[in-house]
Amino acid sequence: MKIENSTLNDIETIFEFYHAATNYQKSKLVVPWPDFEREMVKTEILENRQWKIIIDGKIACVWATTFSDPQIWEERNEDPAVYIHRIAVNPDFRGQSLVAKIVDWAKQHAKDHNKKFIRMDTVGENIGLISHYSKCGFDFLGLLKLKNTDELPLHYHNATVSLFQIEIK
Repeated sequence: MKIENSTLNDIETIFEFYHAATNYQKSKLVVPWPDFEREMVKTEILENRQWKIIIDGKIACVWATTFSDPQIWEERNEDPAVYIHRIAVNPDFRGQSLVAKIVDWAKQHAKDHNKKFIRMDTVGENIGLISHYSKCGFDFLGLLKLKNTDELPLHYHNATVSLFQIEIK
């Protein structure tokens, strides 16, 4: 297993994983992802903020990172943190504890960039994800009704989000 930045050659695979994740979300009756903008993902790739796990030569999982997320984290955005977004797993690799592998990677990534927190969110009160992310080491911080979502993807508009955090010690 290795973790590295995604490349522009990975864009079709990334969107295949997003589509599979959206279908899975619909089957679980949780808020599904919208169609994300290709330019947003392309920008993340060019800024080295889109990542992938490779197992046996295949992309097993993708996600994006940022060091700022003010519309979701509001005043807490002032804290030095790595924010993880859009974890999408290749359906062939589900059940292989990939989020735990991302957490291990993110702890080192945070330390390398002098960050004190790893943070994530999910739209709604998704009990399954709250449990899963908690098992992966995240503290569930509760629910937050978003106020200013004009620069966020559509599924955040008028949304309440579940917030998660790991403090780096």
